[in-house]
Amino acid sequence: MKSLSEIETTSKRASRAAGFSWGVAEEVAKGIRLLELFGLPGIKNLNQYYKHINKKDFENLSNFKKNNKQNNLDLCPINLGVNFLDQITTLEPLKKITFKKIAYPMLFLPFLSRGSEVIGKKILFTFEKKNFLFNFNVNILSNFSKKEFPSTAKKGEVIFLENKDSFTEKDWKDLYRLSENTFVDETESLKHGAAGAGLTDND
Repeated sequence: MKSLSEIETTSKRASRAAGFSWGVAEEVAKGIRLLELFGLPGIKNLNQYYKHINKKDFENLSNFKKNNKQNNLDLCPINLGVNFLDQITTLEPLKKITFKKIAYPMLFLPFLSRGSEVIGKKILFTFEKKNFLFNFNVNILSNFSKKEFPSTAKKGEVIFLENKDSFTEKDWKDLYRLSENTFVDETESLKHGAAGAGLTDND
């Protein structure tokens, strides 16, 4: 089994060989490491994309808006991811952003995951009935099965989610009321026996 370090190093070198700068190659490598860590087919999709990158043209998108449309070309997932991450603080207020025809969308996922950490909010990415929920770059929840991952997302939606508790106020109050049973009244003996409560200074 290949180590995460091997995966990151080889992905970085391959990305540089594919024509990306060392800086972008490093970002790609971090993303592939993340995908493989979460059990997603990062290496497979990166390899497939690089086999097509010199045979087919892909479009770069640098200026984002709420609804993004381009010409007939598929979007480069790496360029899209790098620019998305760079601009994420200005994109968050849009609440939802749509993209048309993202090539190898698997490669876009790690940029969304890291973006979630940057803004401190969960991000939901949906396309073709597939959902990916990014939780502050800690984990990725998805309904994706282990079947072949599509090479193009015809329409992808990025949704910035507001932070909310997953429990009701009643559940919280009930649990807090139970926790109060651990509270004890402070007595003179507790004051004298507590750490740092001695009457003499030994310094």
